[in-house]
Amino acid sequence: MKVLIGVTGGIAAYKSAALVRLFIKNGDSVRVVMTQNACRFITPLTMRALSRNDVYVDMFASEGHFEEDHIDLCAWADVFVIAPASANTIAKAALGIADNLLTTAILSYPRDKSLFIAPAMNTVMWENEATKRNMSVLGTYAIIIGPETGSLACGSEGIGVMSDPEKIFSRVVGSEE
Repeated sequence: MKVLIGVTGGIAAYKSAALVRLFIKNGDSVRVVMTQNACRFITPLTMRALSRNDVYVDMFASEGHFEEDHIDLCAWADVFVIAPASANTIAKAALGIADNLLTTAILSYPRDKSLFIAPAMNTVMWENEATKRNMSVLGTYAIIIGPETGSLACGSEGIGVMSDPEKIFSRVVGSEE
């Protein structure tokens, strides 16, 4: 299976490395798209080493030739997994805002292919009416995994924890059978 993984900015980004490893160990081919903010939490070098492929961050990074990376990546992928999906990226995806490579890829991803979204954010953000509206929109065409209740980065307990990579992996692999 060809898996495109989108990583957004948030402390849960470290879990995306474990998710990449699970797919690689399963024999899948993995490519990673990261937002600029995701790069503050985990490096593209880490994701490149784990995925054994280039990592895509900047829409205009290609030198020497122009590729429509978002179109090519979406055509290549069998499934697209956004993990973690921040409130910011969820809002942009729900509204069709395409201002970075990841949100452009989400908007370009064919609706006849499986899109998985694993939200991760603080409880207050998750319970905000705007987030609820945005998740309702995304739920019409994406498979939502989580979030879970647990210990948040701020030290409080509540809903907003990204699902474990094993759970996400199982849902994605199970959907392809």
